[in-house]
Amino acid sequence: MRIALIGQAAFGTAVLEAISESGKDEIVGVFAPPDREGRPSDPIVEAANASGLPLFQFKRLRDDAAIEQFTAVEPELCVMAFVTDIVPMDMINFPAKGTIQYHPSLLPKHRGPSSINWPIVAGETETGLTIFWPDDGLDTGPVLLQKTIDIGPDDTLGSVYFKRLFPMGVDAMVEAIDMVRDGNAPRTTQDESQATYEGWFKAKEAAIDWTRPGQEVYNLVRGSDPQPGANSTLKGERVSFYSASFSAIAGEEGQSSEAGTVLQIGDEGLNVAVSGGTLSVGRVRGPDRKKVSAAEFAASVQLSTGDRFGN
Repeated sequence: MRIALIGQAAFGTAVLEAISESGKDEIVGVFAPPDREGRPSDPIVEAANASGLPLFQFKRLRDDAAIEQFTAVEPELCVMAFVTDIVPMDMINFPAKGTIQYHPSLLPKHRGPSSINWPIVAGETETGLTIFWPDDGLDTGPVLLQKTIDIGPDDTLGSVYFKRLFPMGVDAMVEAIDMVRDGNAPRTTQDESQATYEGWFKAKEAAIDWTRPGQEVYNLVRGSDPQPGANSTLKGERVSFYSASFSAIAGEEGQSSEAGTVLQIGDEGLNVAVSGGTLSVGRVRGPDRKKVSAAEFAASVQLSTGDRFGN
């Protein structure tokens, strides 16, 4: 097939390379974000150039020039691999065999741009990925295939994505392309009664509420690691926590310290009181935006036991 790929970053690059390495199809166009002054090119741009593939960079895919270029390369299939721009229906509907897109959740659950963070933060025990046929809604098109993974009790955003959803997603894209080529790719309508949507998961959403149960605080920390980082304040300055673990305490034992209070500082990190247990923090990012060991951070701000985050 003649394939146009719209994508960016490491995931889009990996999908591009996987399609190229399979040797089954012709990539007739790579549509990538434009270069930004003073910053390196997106890795997909470098990969396309290194392979001598036709590369097109538009600030807005909705612009007439982008649509005209897309139709001019005459793709039979469009593959969308990590796309943050709005792709117009003129592009989505043009290829004879349609357009397929990767989404890192089990649609229709967790539609939206931060679909890996939210299930971890919610304490869910499974998630997955969906390859679907995009339509004019947001992650609402028919499903082509899905893959499910477990979310372990100590999984983070980083471990779920980089260790599982990323490599599995690349393989699923190749599998989906094979199914389209072979003419056996399903279009299963999403069950709207099961649909959920969440917006961007940013620093505001990652702010710690110390009145919440300790397990919920821990879910927030691991669902925000490595980005955007679950955050609180110390003497009015924002700090973010990473590489954390949670130890539950049975009954009322150990609940005398107010949640957010520093209980212990050591070489391995710092322990903070939370409702129902202790949050152990291994790394911290302070106001200088540098991510350092919790022990180094404690020394730099002269943190002491009894100090409290959230003030």
